[in-house]
Amino acid sequence: MTSDAIKIDRVTTDSRIFAFTRWDVLPFAAGLFHLAYFFALFFLYPHTPLWIMLILGFLYSLMINANINGVGHNFIHNPFFRSKLVNRLFGVTQSIACCFSQTYYDVVHMQHHKGNSDRKDENGDTIDWLSIYRHGHDNEVENPWSYVFLSFFRDNPAAIKRELRKRGEAEVRWGNIELAAVVLTMIVMAWFNWRYVVFYFLPFFYLGHCFSYLNGYFRHYGAEPDKPIAWGVSSYGKIYNWLFFYNGYHAEHHFRPKVHWTKMERFHEQINELQRQEGVRVIEHAHMLGFLDRNLPPRKDPDREPATAS
Repeated sequence: MTSDAIKIDRVTTDSRIFAFTRWDVLPFAAGLFHLAYFFALFFLYPHTPLWIMLILGFLYSLMINANINGVGHNFIHNPFFRSKLVNRLFGVTQSIACCFSQTYYDVVHMQHHKGNSDRKDENGDTIDWLSIYRHGHDNEVENPWSYVFLSFFRDNPAAIKRELRKRGEAEVRWGNIELAAVVLTMIVMAWFNWRYVVFYFLPFFYLGHCFSYLNGYFRHYGAEPDKPIAWGVSSYGKIYNWLFFYNGYHAEHHFRPKVHWTKMERFHEQINELQRQEGVRVIEHAHMLGFLDRNLPPRKDPDREPATAS
């Protein structure tokens, strides 16, 4: 089998609400649950013992990771609803729950797919803003510690907005509406309880994004940036993929980004032999626990020539 011969099953439905399948009610409900949990933390904070709030905050961090890489991710590639307005409104709820613009996230994620965690070019830059090679040295991947804990601060809002503007003023307007909704929510919360925002919410918010970057790191660590079928690293654990709406099938996803999450297992079966031939990397653990993999490749490739200054 060659990559040109691969055919993808299209997902269709007669639903007047959902664009692809009624099963998208599940990620939709998960997104709304995350939003409800976000507000519940605020109301519980003054009345709940600290040790319970710490547990709930940690769970919120995990939810951010699951939402970004599950609900929000699938929503980018296959928006759930037929109505553009309903999709926009759901994007606003996603933005508030995760405290960043879903539309801006769309831009960053599409840039990720343009580069597929590419290596640096002759100018020392990468197409993919999230590439694990972008801040590495000698053309090797970055240290996971710095990638996980510093990537949150590396976003370039100006570059994101430039890319967003290419899509039209409507996209810019909705991105700004989402950002305004997030800022307004934070201001109102801080007005009533600034200690909650500063000392409780923001640390767990940051931790959640660190978890997301940890996930992203091991979804590409050991992948082959020059081989499309091996652009990602996959993990096939059932529970993990149920929680993340099959984004564990990450090599498959980067190979064909529009495959719907409900068809990912079928697609994997279809290309499994080709994946084996091309050496697609598979890990046993969820990507966030990829550092526990027994066959973790070395970060420094002894066969690769170090980059030289030009």
